[in-house]
Amino acid sequence: MTDPLYRPAGLMAAQSSDKTMVVVTYALFLGGFVTGGVTTLIGLVMAYVLRREASELALSHYVFLAHTFWKGLIWLAIGCALLIVGIPLSIILIGIPLLILAKLIFVVAAIWYGVRCVLGLMAALDDRPYGAPRSWLV
Repeated sequence: MTDPLYRPAGLMAAQSSDKTMVVVTYALFLGGFVTGGVTTLIGLVMAYVLRREASELALSHYVFLAHTFWKGLIWLAIGCALLIVGIPLSIILIGIPLLILAKLIFVVAAIWYGVRCVLGLMAALDDRPYGAPRSWLV
């Protein structure tokens, strides 16, 4: 059939399952705020495992989530490095700006991570692929 509204029952079930797993993965990523990142790691494993058989729509979200994790980890590493250098140097007051910068990086990175996850979740709930899954910004 050429009717765009016609979808075989198996295809609809697969798309529904894809959407459910994408939403669950986003929930795990957002749950990382509460669990200290444990659920984020579970979500990352799910994103890598599920992307093999995912539809094109779900694949864009899984790629987006994986990139969000790794880019967030880079920001976390930069903040931790500044913190490690800043703590001993704060004894002689040179490290205080480094500690302030580290705290700023942690806060901005957490906001960036949360906004990316919420925007991706909204796109998944609207059955839209994520536009630019490999972008550094939103």
